[in-house]
Amino acid sequence: MSLLTYEEARPWAKAIKENVVLRNMPPWHIDPNVGINKFANSVALSDEEIATIVKWVDSGAPRGNPADMPPPRKFDDNDKWSIGTPDLIVEMQKDLPVPGKAPDTWKNIVADPGLTEDRYIKAVEVKPTRGFRAIHHLGATLVYPDGSQALIQAYGIGKNGNIFEDGSGRLIRAGTKVTFNLHIHSYGEETKTNVAIAFRFYPKGYVPKYIATTEMMGDDAELDLPANTDNVRTDTYMTLMQPTRVLSFQPHMHTRGKAMCLEVILPGGGKRPGSKVETLSCVPHYKFNWMIVYEYSPDVQPLLPAGSVLHFISWHNNTATNKLNPDPDTWVGYGQRSIDDMSHAWITYYTLSDADFKQQVAERNGKSKGGPSNAGQ
Repeated sequence: MSLLTYEEARPWAKAIKENVVLRNMPPWHIDPNVGINKFANSVALSDEEIATIVKWVDSGAPRGNPADMPPPRKFDDNDKWSIGTPDLIVEMQKDLPVPGKAPDTWKNIVADPGLTEDRYIKAVEVKPTRGFRAIHHLGATLVYPDGSQALIQAYGIGKNGNIFEDGSGRLIRAGTKVTFNLHIHSYGEETKTNVAIAFRFYPKGYVPKYIATTEMMGDDAELDLPANTDNVRTDTYMTLMQPTRVLSFQPHMHTRGKAMCLEVILPGGGKRPGSKVETLSCVPHYKFNWMIVYEYSPDVQPLLPAGSVLHFISWHNNTATNKLNPDPDTWVGYGQRSIDDMSHAWITYYTLSDADFKQQVAERNGKSKGGPSNAGQ
């Protein structure tokens, strides 16, 4: 639905008011009153912006003076990469045909970047290059020559690329392959689809000080959602063996997903272990149609001491009160299909030496008085 002109927007004035007041739109579902509330990629409206929209609707949604209207917004086309001009684009060798009517399918397709030397990644993005509507979401995994693997990037509506801060990045080794994991969804029209991953590299020979990692946190195999049951809770824990700086948080569930929170259990420092718990982020109203990555602003990225435990909590609603629930009378467990469900989060972080951790904490404490962003200090 387009809302670019007054004629398009005016009939929806009341619905616009309702959805911005409820913070359903723009799609940004982090609770601003819990944990960290500064994000590098936030599209959330401020209280003042919401008040302006409410006042406009309550006043009858007038057109106003056309002479005061700003120029129409120009949107980038789908071919443009959000990370800037790539140094390397790796695409599937051929398009995939997608029938107009068919069950959802999943495919793993390998592509070869053709790298003959190690390179450090400054920015990375993966997305469909053709047949966007047929790709529900996709992931890209690096497969190293020794057979080990690492998730490098994912795509879904609301997900852009990752641009790493100066001095940090990811490593792709010579001979590495890329595996695209595709969730393909027919939408009533025959089409063809393709996907690609784009890289921007640091200059040859440059080695960033910090190497970022994206790790999936969750135990989907244990997911157990009884029929007609609300607030089904799932807990997952990940112990940080080294001092860690957390860069981003991306929750993921399916249609029965309701809410999710990320908290940290801090080491006791000789007192009671885990004696302090801090909430980092909460998404109280999860929306399956938006795969949003919440990128913490650099000045509030959580700085966590060794021994901290990340605790991810999710809640599912498998009842008829969930409007997206396809069948509340069915038990649901883990599965790739949209009618199955999941419970995990992707965490991007890098580890620090003890000396760097102390220095970064000291620098931050010199600018602020702490909070969850430098938890445990």
